[in-house]
Amino acid sequence: MTQGTYTHIFGPVLSRRLGKSLGIDIIPFKTCTYDCIYCEQGRTTNRTAERKEYAPVKDVLTELEQFLAKGVFPDYITVSGAGEPTLHSRMGDILQGIKAMTPVPVAVITNGSLLWDSNVQRDLLAADVVMPSLDAGSEALFRRLDRPVNEIPFEKIARGLIDFRRVFPNEIWLEVMLVDGITSGENEVRDIVQWVEQIRPDRIQINTVVRPPAESFARPIARKRLEMLTALFGPRAEIIANYSGTSLSTEDTPDADRIVDLLLRRPCSLSEIAEALGLRKMETAKTVQLLVEQHKIVEKRFGNQLFFSSPGEGNATK
Repeated sequence: MTQGTYTHIFGPVLSRRLGKSLGIDIIPFKTCTYDCIYCEQGRTTNRTAERKEYAPVKDVLTELEQFLAKGVFPDYITVSGAGEPTLHSRMGDILQGIKAMTPVPVAVITNGSLLWDSNVQRDLLAADVVMPSLDAGSEALFRRLDRPVNEIPFEKIARGLIDFRRVFPNEIWLEVMLVDGITSGENEVRDIVQWVEQIRPDRIQINTVVRPPAESFARPIARKRLEMLTALFGPRAEIIANYSGTSLSTEDTPDADRIVDLLLRRPCSLSEIAEALGLRKMETAKTVQLLVEQHKIVEKRFGNQLFFSSPGEGNATK
């Protein structure tokens, strides 16, 4: 698939948890109920709990139909992206439309913030796998890590996960993101374990910060320490963190050099980079973030707009 061909579909990409996964993005970039300190997509620009039809259902399903007509079938079709998918008010129609179109199993990756909502629960019933998150075991740590919109308290989130387990008949794979110095202590993890035992997910997947995060103080937990903490969750828990590093490679970020070359000529916003190079905005954001982390490009704010540019004339390195 050529990048830029589709608005809502990306991949297939090789996923640690789902094999060859075809992504469907139904929410605008960084529209989310959270502003997580560890998010590899960067800071949330539209933090909201408002559900509405962010992407036309017909457009999403038409793109998928066109893609599947090519005869390429992934292991999973994954509703995810750079925003919170359960914010889409017609997510249920999208999932049912996908199921009517193909036998490929459908997964939804969500932060779990709206699973207390009976409408969201009903929408998700068409999914084969739901992959929510739970990052903390207390209100204080929840707000420190996930920085939710104000009207969402921690206990409402946690009990929503418990309620969803009661009504959802298929697989729930719960991801727990642990951050060094914040949820790396045994007491903090045991607080999370108490909630996980009530949620009863089919899988417990332990992660830590292995990609450049939204905040520099969000740091990874060392492998041996993470193994010890994972054992507290019991035999169903597994580590999914990839400790192989975050350096750029041709395979992971094939457009890195093109972005650097473009910014040698003039500063551009994220949207301008994606448009100029015919790239998807979400994937562009990942590459741009890595380039900033490696000091190959720099951020510059002008008014309310964020631009990216070469670190200095003639000084950009590829």
